[in-house]
Amino acid sequence: MISIELLTGILLVCILVTFALGAPVGLALGGIAMGVGYLTWGDALFNVIPTTLEGTYFSFILLAIPLYIYMGQLLTRSGIGDAMFSASQLVIGKIRGSLAISVIIVCSMIGAMVGIIGAGIMTSGSIALRPMLERGYDKRLALGVIMAGGGLGILIPPSIPMIMFASSTQNSVGRMFIGALIPALITIVLLITYVIISCKLNPKKAPLDPTPEVPKTTKEKLLTARDGGLSLLLIVAVLGSIIMGIATPTESGAIGVVGAIILAIFFKRFKPKMVRSAGMRAAVLVSVAMWIIFGATVFSNFHLLMGVQNMVAGFTQDLGLPPMMVIILFQIIMLLLGFIIDEFIIVLMCAPIFTPIAVSLGFDPIWFGILMILNIEIAVQTPPYGFALFYLKGIAPPGITMLDIYRSVTPFVLIKLLVLIIVMFNPELVTWLPNKLMN
Repeated sequence: MISIELLTGILLVCILVTFALGAPVGLALGGIAMGVGYLTWGDALFNVIPTTLEGTYFSFILLAIPLYIYMGQLLTRSGIGDAMFSASQLVIGKIRGSLAISVIIVCSMIGAMVGIIGAGIMTSGSIALRPMLERGYDKRLALGVIMAGGGLGILIPPSIPMIMFASSTQNSVGRMFIGALIPALITIVLLITYVIISCKLNPKKAPLDPTPEVPKTTKEKLLTARDGGLSLLLIVAVLGSIIMGIATPTESGAIGVVGAIILAIFFKRFKPKMVRSAGMRAAVLVSVAMWIIFGATVFSNFHLLMGVQNMVAGFTQDLGLPPMMVIILFQIIMLLLGFIIDEFIIVLMCAPIFTPIAVSLGFDPIWFGILMILNIEIAVQTPPYGFALFYLKGIAPPGITMLDIYRSVTPFVLIKLLVLIIVMFNPELVTWLPNKLMN
């Protein structure tokens, strides 16, 4: 019988090889598990497939994924981005770096609507990058705030990785959503503070916007505020329906889709072509996501059945580390994984293995889940191989090099790392609000 240590080594080598060859992630993970499993167990391995298929595709929680993705696609095509930018500029006023501050706020909201990092960054970048560069903003600041805001979307509900974590560990999605609010608010405040201070110290980073020749009338300002408020109201309605117990996270996804359609009608963007393009793009994203979930779940289930959880628990006990050092070790492992795989795979591979160990050490699973989301957000944005860096490169104009992107994201990644450390040593920042609102 092959040892779990040797099996883990074989699986990791196979993963690296298949990813290097450019194989589709879901098929690669599922294929590796089935191939190695067949050599290890024989025909008995195929008993895992139907149970995994049923547990993956017939989960009520995971039904929220296509709903939130479709809502995000409708919103990004309905003019909500322009409305939110105009409203945020109106609220912030004429200060140096105001557009960069708006980008952090609005892109984080757009990222939340889309629910996944890659789509959040690409959607945010396509809306906000060119206006900043045209107004003379430093390219590193422009790139950095888009990465920071778009990537922050997975920490602001509704978040697809949070749903995956809750599904794979049998925890409450609602508690995850509420627990993330304070860490997300802290992150946004620190990011905005950094932009204000850096622009004050170096005014060349962000020139002041010119005063318009014809100032906005009171009526125009009220219309701008109304449009931005309606856009924000939809996010509040989705999250509020969960907090108040009116709807489950899955049902709130349906509320979000209906609200997105209403907003599209209100902004006069509701056309058959728009609905069709949003549906096709959502279908592609959902298909990719579900294949990844299935392949990663097959891989994870096989590894769990072979005893990887006992191996990790035994390893941490043999090291004699205190509980918090074990949590820090898990964070380091996930940061390293973020260099080679995306957020979906990290959640589906690590959550079922690490979370029970964290709970056995006396930690709250919701707190550990938020730590995982914070960690993943940093990992996929960390040079040189974080996945999100290449998403940003894909929408950057010609002349922007990977070195420019590396330099642009570094201060923002350090800020998010600081938030991770703060939350790690202050669990009540996550647990207080869910306990208060949901007993």
